[in-house]
Amino acid sequence: MGILGTGIQDGLLLKPVTYPWAMDLYEQAVANTWFPNEIQLGEDLGDFKKMTDEERHAITFLMSYFNPNELLVNKALAFGVYPYINAPECHLYLAKQMWEEANHCMSFEYVLETFPIDRAAAYDSHVTVPSMAAKEEFEVNFIKRMTEETLDISTTEGKKDFVRNLVAYNVILEGIWFYSGFMVALSFRQRNLLRNFGSLMDWVIRDESLHLQFGINLILTVLEENDDLQDPDFAEEIRQMIINAVEMEEQYNRDLLPTGILGLNADYVNQYVKYLADRRLEELGFDAHYNVSNPAKWMATANDTLQLVNFFEATNTSYEVNAQSTKK
Repeated sequence: MGILGTGIQDGLLLKPVTYPWAMDLYEQAVANTWFPNEIQLGEDLGDFKKMTDEERHAITFLMSYFNPNELLVNKALAFGVYPYINAPECHLYLAKQMWEEANHCMSFEYVLETFPIDRAAAYDSHVTVPSMAAKEEFEVNFIKRMTEETLDISTTEGKKDFVRNLVAYNVILEGIWFYSGFMVALSFRQRNLLRNFGSLMDWVIRDESLHLQFGINLILTVLEENDDLQDPDFAEEIRQMIINAVEMEEQYNRDLLPTGILGLNADYVNQYVKYLADRRLEELGFDAHYNVSNPAKWMATANDTLQLVNFFEATNTSYEVNAQSTKK
């Protein structure tokens, strides 16, 4: 029995584990459990108030996008992934991921509650800003295949739809579009602004890196187990999906940073988007398409929070919980 399947009574025995990578990711996810109010965001208020209108627009724009899309990912997982796989270790991980997406949504609510942001205007943006709405429509079209139509996972076309959904959500939404926004969010800390907000984003990114690993492992496993998906035309369709997504993100970033802010403009962010897209293409077995350098090399160290102590809180910002060390 492969990883795909819809049998209710299949996948009820966890051991022996069939897919160790899924169990490893579940254990990492549990160790990474955190809560938004552990970060003292109120201490960033002074920074937010002294920022320019363009900088505050960028933060508001990011919250407008992240908040509803964390919930959209949960719909994709609940309706488009969880029902179509058998492995219990994958179900464990997906259950934790869905909680994490809810936790991220509440994290962005925390930002909206703490900073003087017009919540109604921020909520409206994902509908009223064409570039943001276009990205959402792109994703919704994929989830509709899983929720409003009958997906027969035993057919080649059904399996292709399953993979399309994974690429749309795990690779494009979480692995490219979210990471583009993470870079902009963390760029403020590069200028010693919004340091606590930066710590919150570090924690979100730690979760999202596992989501991305799970999604790519799941895609590769499905492709490996199903010879009928080894189709050059299908591969080209997937590659083109990613390239089209980059073009959509480029327009979004021009709306995010219409005039640029100190040290950051849309061209810089879009080069990072192309760099990300190349990495995702390579992880799926394709050649790089854009062949651009990473303009934000600082992101690697910004995301490494293992030993970083937040100056304002004197609290280790690593949220990894080692259950062994707490045992008496």
